[in-house]
Amino acid sequence: MPGTNLTREEAQQRAKLLTVDSYEIDLDLSGAQEGGTFRSVTTVRFDSAEADAETFVDLVAPAVHEVVLNGHALEVAAVFRDARIALRHLREGRNELRVVADCEYTNSGEGLHRFVDPVDQQAYLYTQFEVPDARRVFASFEQPDLKATFQFTVKAPSGWTVISNSPTPEPSGPGGDVWVFAPTPRISTYVTALIVGPYHAVHSSYEKDGQSVPLGIYCRPSLAEYLDADAIFEVTRQGFDWFQEKFDYAYPFAKYDQLFVPEFNAGAMENAGAVTIRDQYVFRSKVTDAAYEVRAETILHELAHMWFGDLVTMEWWNDLWLNESFATYTSIACQAYAPGSRWPHSWTTFANSMKTWAYRQDQLPSTHPIMADIRDLDDVLVNFDGITYAKGASVLKQLVAYVGMDAFFSGVQAYFKRHAFGNTRLSDLLGALEETSGRDLGTWAEKWLRTAGINVLRPVVDVDAAGVITSFAVKQEAPALPTGATGEPTLRPHRIAIGLYDLDAATGKLVRTDRVELDVDGELTAVEALVGRARPAVILLNDDDLSYAKVRLDAESLAFVTAHLGDFEESLPRALCWASAWDMTRDAELPTREYLALVLSGIAKESDIGVVQSLHRQVKLALDLYADPARRDALLAQWSEATLAHLRTAEPGSDHQLAWARAFAAAARTPEQLDLLEALLEGTRTIEGLAVDTELRWALVGRLAAVGRYDEAEIAAEYERDRTAAGERHAAAARAARPTPEAKAEAWASVVESDKLPNAVQEAVISGFVQTEQRELLAPYTEKYFAAVKDVWESRSHEMAQQVAVGLYPAVQVSAATLEATDAWLASAAPTPALRRLVGEARAGVERALRAQAADRG
Repeated sequence: MPGTNLTREEAQQRAKLLTVDSYEIDLDLSGAQEGGTFRSVTTVRFDSAEADAETFVDLVAPAVHEVVLNGHALEVAAVFRDARIALRHLREGRNELRVVADCEYTNSGEGLHRFVDPVDQQAYLYTQFEVPDARRVFASFEQPDLKATFQFTVKAPSGWTVISNSPTPEPSGPGGDVWVFAPTPRISTYVTALIVGPYHAVHSSYEKDGQSVPLGIYCRPSLAEYLDADAIFEVTRQGFDWFQEKFDYAYPFAKYDQLFVPEFNAGAMENAGAVTIRDQYVFRSKVTDAAYEVRAETILHELAHMWFGDLVTMEWWNDLWLNESFATYTSIACQAYAPGSRWPHSWTTFANSMKTWAYRQDQLPSTHPIMADIRDLDDVLVNFDGITYAKGASVLKQLVAYVGMDAFFSGVQAYFKRHAFGNTRLSDLLGALEETSGRDLGTWAEKWLRTAGINVLRPVVDVDAAGVITSFAVKQEAPALPTGATGEPTLRPHRIAIGLYDLDAATGKLVRTDRVELDVDGELTAVEALVGRARPAVILLNDDDLSYAKVRLDAESLAFVTAHLGDFEESLPRALCWASAWDMTRDAELPTREYLALVLSGIAKESDIGVVQSLHRQVKLALDLYADPARRDALLAQWSEATLAHLRTAEPGSDHQLAWARAFAAAARTPEQLDLLEALLEGTRTIEGLAVDTELRWALVGRLAAVGRYDEAEIAAEYERDRTAAGERHAAAARAARPTPEAKAEAWASVVESDKLPNAVQEAVISGFVQTEQRELLAPYTEKYFAAVKDVWESRSHEMAQQVAVGLYPAVQVSAATLEATDAWLASAAPTPALRRLVGEARAGVERALRAQAADRG
């Protein structure tokens, strides 16, 4: 039951009419172990600005038993329809509403998700309410600007733990199974939370200058042996120190719990004082330091939200970008600048991963301004994208460079003090920043936040016979927006640095010899500071990655970088050059075969493990989709041989060895290579230092299943070794990956023709089903996809439907026929705008791959 859409206009009208005071929510979860439905009783007190007015409250429930407004029982059948309860004849001033309903546990990661751990057969619950899913658990005015206090009373099975936004009380009642929480401060519905079950807990506190904040970390008991609580507490305390200093506002809630929960759709969720995090971040097997860095960024991102998002909240979802971009920027800045951080090079990771996501998103037909026009809930549900997170954070990073870090955080401090526990618009933050910086941000905001698309920066350099620069300028281009996108190309003001690099004769490293920082605006910006200097080996625009733009190298710099990319002394300029090469490959400016040659020539010198792993993913994607089909097999063979060679030469036990082992597992193709995978699984062959642990075993099993070497017997045997939730997902993916018509039909039926799979298992089946080397086997499913996708979209919840719409689109069928089939469906099916957007984005990927393949043939 997806629930009725809510428009911006409806939300504005309701906000004008209502001021919400408090919710009292009584939930009977005593039957959670068995599942089904649960009793929900909501009492909400609110004021109406008008007498005899009419509005509605939101509720998704299979049964509503009572609706009592101001003491008068309403006829349920007359007022409850389409996930709304009509409220008529309101009093002016105080009103009280009581709703009694039966609500459903879900297996989709929305509302109140219920999961049964195969290890202990116990149920574990958690809520996920962003964007509109508190209404699946209690009756609510479901929009961010109708803040209120929330007081939860929960009946749970005896022996279980209940965690919410307020500190956990001692249970009461005859069986000690009733938990009565104190009211929260005024917060939005979407950041309320309940986590219920026999969770394992570790407790500590944050102590500084007389401040004491209780800290808790929770996970399922089956993961407790892997929970590195001390490391998680260390990152958390680092965030408390840095954010409280920079924000000049004490942590605003009574405690801070972090709960690692199963089958979570996103990375984490910023519930006030009770953050939920995907429990894949409790690492069961060895992972590289890049995984710990990503986890730390997630922890800090959600902690930053306690101020930006929870304390001060957007008025409407068009400012979602500001919530997410601010949390992204500050979390990475904390990693980069906080004393004692393990990841001072976090901007390298940002440039290499987050910004490449943003550049890709910004070149799709669905590109939109950072400050998007969010008309309704459907719009916002598909707007958790690379523009909202990564482009927005990139622009904030540039804004910090533009106004200065001290002025930026001074403005943020004023903003928090002025709007604590309230709702704001973008203009409120910009106004505070203008006050502290003295800069007029109107033009900046108009060009950066209210226009779509990307800019390209190119150096224009002239050199005399002696190698001295006689003129230098930065040329800015605004490419046409993708077909179907709205808006016009825009030249923007950029704050950039230009780095000059030469080889150091003593070390053989490319080192920066000078740096010029300046504002770039318009089509051509002269850089007089570089005139008269000897031309260096490499001139790098947007050094230090201050701005958001695609950067190109001049011919001489490109030639030098091609030969020496791995020789940069620092990781960030390497990452910028790697990102530029990848972007050129995606834009069909650099053939895939040349991109592969570049990676193979420089990756051995790449010390940053996160960059190495990104290059692994990008090479595989390029070979699978962007390579000329006539030479694809030869390039894949070259890559598989390289992965094995690097695996054998990597330092035993190192992160690089593990990364290359995973790359080899994904790339192995010859009989000899596949024999090695089997031997590693069986233990008949070993590689010094390489631990073939649980997760690596599944990577090997998945590949052997995809090439037809392993079937049900081998997959089932591996699952017997790992009868956990993770093992169940891996086994489902491996079964779906098998290269037989029967395996594909079974996987398709389980996802498309049935809606019984939980979200995490459905996602695993889809990932296994789509194998790029099985194009012929998958070809019949193009027609099946277009026949089914609209019905799936209209009948399932957003998260479940989006997995199908995006994951099963025939992206591996890179052909004009796929484009024609997509266009025919778009023209005839009348999909909703959200579904049209997702399918259009997938179509754009096929179109891009066709251009890249043509370039690789050239």
